[in-house]
Amino acid sequence: MVNKMNGESIEITKQNIERLKELFPEVLTDGEKIDFDMLRTVLGEVVEDNNERYQFTWHGKKQTILGAQKPSKGTLRPVPEKSKNFDTTENLYIEGDNLEVLKLLQKSYNGKIKMIYIDPPYNTGNDFVYKDDFKSSIIHYLRETGQIDVEGNSTSTNTEANGRYHSDWLNMMYPRIKLARNLLMDNGLIFISIDENEMENLKKICNEIFGERNLVQEIVWRNKYGAGAKTKGFIGVHEYILCYSKTPILNIEAPLNEDQISEYNKNKDEHYSMRGGYVTQPLMTRSLDDRANLQYTIEYNGETIVPRKQWVWEKSRLLEAIKNNEVVFNKKNDGTYSVRAKKYLKNIDGTMRKGKPLSLLNGPFTQQGTKEIEETLGSNKIFNFPKPSELIKYLFSFTVNEVEEKDGIYLDFFSGSATAAQAIMKLNSEDQGQRKFILAQLPEVLEENSEAYKEGYLTICDIGEERIRRAGEKIKQELVEKQKAAGMLDENTVDPESLDIGFKVLKLDTSNIREWNADFENIEEQMEYHENPLIEGRTELDIVYEIMLKHGLELTYPIETFEVDGKTIYDIAFGNLFICLADHINTNIAKAIIAKRDEYGIETSSVVFSDAGFEGNDSEKLNCIELLKGAGYPEDNLLTI
Repeated sequence: MVNKMNGESIEITKQNIERLKELFPEVLTDGEKIDFDMLRTVLGEVVEDNNERYQFTWHGKKQTILGAQKPSKGTLRPVPEKSKNFDTTENLYIEGDNLEVLKLLQKSYNGKIKMIYIDPPYNTGNDFVYKDDFKSSIIHYLRETGQIDVEGNSTSTNTEANGRYHSDWLNMMYPRIKLARNLLMDNGLIFISIDENEMENLKKICNEIFGERNLVQEIVWRNKYGAGAKTKGFIGVHEYILCYSKTPILNIEAPLNEDQISEYNKNKDEHYSMRGGYVTQPLMTRSLDDRANLQYTIEYNGETIVPRKQWVWEKSRLLEAIKNNEVVFNKKNDGTYSVRAKKYLKNIDGTMRKGKPLSLLNGPFTQQGTKEIEETLGSNKIFNFPKPSELIKYLFSFTVNEVEEKDGIYLDFFSGSATAAQAIMKLNSEDQGQRKFILAQLPEVLEENSEAYKEGYLTICDIGEERIRRAGEKIKQELVEKQKAAGMLDENTVDPESLDIGFKVLKLDTSNIREWNADFENIEEQMEYHENPLIEGRTELDIVYEIMLKHGLELTYPIETFEVDGKTIYDIAFGNLFICLADHINTNIAKAIIAKRDEYGIETSSVVFSDAGFEGNDSEKLNCIELLKGAGYPEDNLLTI
């Protein structure tokens, strides 16, 4: 018996039940139901049993949570003609409602995202475009973006006169942040820009989703020089950035700011050309522990120096540092010595040292973001209030738990004008990084009287995609000019040709697999469904990407093809998945798949056939399945569509 694929994303509720089953198998009753009385018994005193406990709630919260767990019936269809370097890039740009997009990414990117930055719509009471309909999410999305119903309205007014002013915004944000958390790596970070209108409410829902102990920092970002004279009140010159981690982190570091760099450059020695200036830090501790190897004396200028308590370093390391002139001795008035280590601006490998990030960011200013839009797209009126790319580049430069990595996947699912993409490409161009981005944006239709529309941009996605194209080329050209100026490519300079400035466009749509309808009016409709359950007009590439999503494969994995008897077989991720959607499928195709798998030297993989490709020949279908099973394929890895 071979399994049949359906057109839904993973069921998060079912996943949660499976996790409970692994931890507490005794709480499952017949029919896979949860016995909550048993669960309370197992958890013992941990269970809260007080109806008057503190909780944050609002109208619609329960429906919002259930809606987030409801599987998506959509898919992501590739759009090569809007992409850049479609076959080679490892960056994604997704057009679609981010709630559905996040659901669809759950299996392929669970626990894989290093950092998330989002700049969601602030609850100003106007032009609130995200209005979820959990009953029919995809159809609602298509209607709201004008793709299936010209009478649909892509915006709704969320005025403060509406009694659900805050509730509407919270119902929009909660499920998206909850789904986003699943995608983060264990030491992953999320940064959320927000103003004062919903700052406190956002913090409450993030505390609930991530846990209060995982609040890394409430960053105050000074984003304006000033706002002009006012007769009353304060001039607002700041916004907030909430930073949360998925699990508790031990340490976080960030690039040094200009003031910190200036402190380093106040002191110079013979190592300056290679390592820059330095600051100093004490080598004597204020405490004493039982490590005898840190309790010793040293000789300096014929005098014996005894630490107050003990040294920070072992003796061999300290003596080596003294030999290399990396220690500063200062004799104090009382005759004792201050002994301090030099801490250079650059590490031994030439990379810039990092420091502790500050909770107050003095810039970069919003005006810089507007200037970037003008420099890239030719007008500062194409997109309002874009964040400066330097801000996001700074946040994405954070080092967590002292692990300096320059790769990973970075996500922005309220991507707007695609500032995050520019930040990632620029960062990679500066430090030889291999970071990848995933951007998602609702293709909101622009007003016809807007400057952007007059320039030829029909949706916000058009703006974002064009910005990535132009910004990428600009960054690449800057590298070329830097290389020419240097006369050669040194080891610390990025090769312009190696920089990934491409992006693969995918768009949210209904599944390529037609949904079975128990109310088919006649036998002909039922027969048609069984003969071809795929939506008319969809391409094989559409179906391949949907299968990749359902199998939990990253959407930038390489896709190769080979032919057997004139039939195309798709080879995904070097034999991880084989797909054949051709007609007249026979055992030669099964044999070729086995041979190709063996070439890769892997034990097993997954295979998906088009059920219609067997043309009702159950004998041929069974022979193919038995061949694959005989070659080591588990039955669960063999599917039809």
